[in-house]
Amino acid sequence: MKKITKEVYLQWYEDMQFWRKFEDKLAAVYIQQKVRGFLHLYNGQEAVLAGALHAMDLSKDKMITAYRNHVQPIGMGVDPRKVMAELYGKVTGTSKGMGGSMHIFSKEHGFYGGHGIVGAQIPVGAGMAFADQYFNTGGVTLTYFGDGAARQGSLHEAFNMAMLWKLPVVFICENNGYAMGTSVERTANHTDVWKLGLGYEMPCGPVDGMNPVKVAEAMHEAIERARRGDGPTFLEMKTYRYRGHSMSDAQLYRTKDEVEEYKKIDPITQVLDIIKENNYATDAEIEAIDERVKNLVDECEKFADESPFPEVQQLYDVVYEQENYPFIPHKL
Repeated sequence: MKKITKEVYLQWYEDMQFWRKFEDKLAAVYIQQKVRGFLHLYNGQEAVLAGALHAMDLSKDKMITAYRNHVQPIGMGVDPRKVMAELYGKVTGTSKGMGGSMHIFSKEHGFYGGHGIVGAQIPVGAGMAFADQYFNTGGVTLTYFGDGAARQGSLHEAFNMAMLWKLPVVFICENNGYAMGTSVERTANHTDVWKLGLGYEMPCGPVDGMNPVKVAEAMHEAIERARRGDGPTFLEMKTYRYRGHSMSDAQLYRTKDEVEEYKKIDPITQVLDIIKENNYATDAEIEAIDERVKNLVDECEKFADESPFPEVQQLYDVVYEQENYPFIPHKL
């Protein structure tokens, strides 16, 4: 695995801090009704992404996930201004403002969504891995889903075929404890989601999803296994979301004290503590990082605010064009 150096810790801190502040800004503008519909935030789960990116080869590996999907494409190289514009429904967004919060997408950067149907991305991710295997690209697909989606039947079908064909895929359950609002304890007679892999003799296990080092180590092993042709792995990232399932969630299923307890092992704080303990950066240098993060978030907000909404014509440009039905003009 690539060494986890001083530079890696500093990059992790800056990236995770930006992802957190980016979504804090989204929460604020959602209340102002600049972002509408559903909004699912990633606060608390940043180590899962930071660790995975350290293990990935972004020149050929891909990622697919559910609808808590704003910061993953940013981590993979998508312009964060375009992500925020998409959430605003603006034409400068990643999907010209038509995807919105749950459907961020960038084929260019290997990010394939953003899927609103619970668990839909699991077999799609396996299919992407099949394509990599068929065309011998050497790429690996990281397929993410939540603990709620782990109860979908499509998971078992995808697991079975992925093992049968030894597909280059890593299945990752981001277990943040409550699915939409029901605890893991109430959805099954077992709480170790990773054990679902045992039925298919798939390598599987739990990972501390609040620690980017632990995530990177587990992801490296799983990705390398897939890349050399030995098939899939199933990892359960034990993580936690500080905010509700979505912005409309009253969070009546847990206490504020529980949330505060998890914040004591916050991934950003863990990384910052290591930076300070090892003198990787001075207080002034950390403040400079925080200032860069703030300025970039402000830039994203300004870009989204000032971008135009799509023209009505765009509605016709993105539907099927039929040669013998010339009554709907297309411009794209």
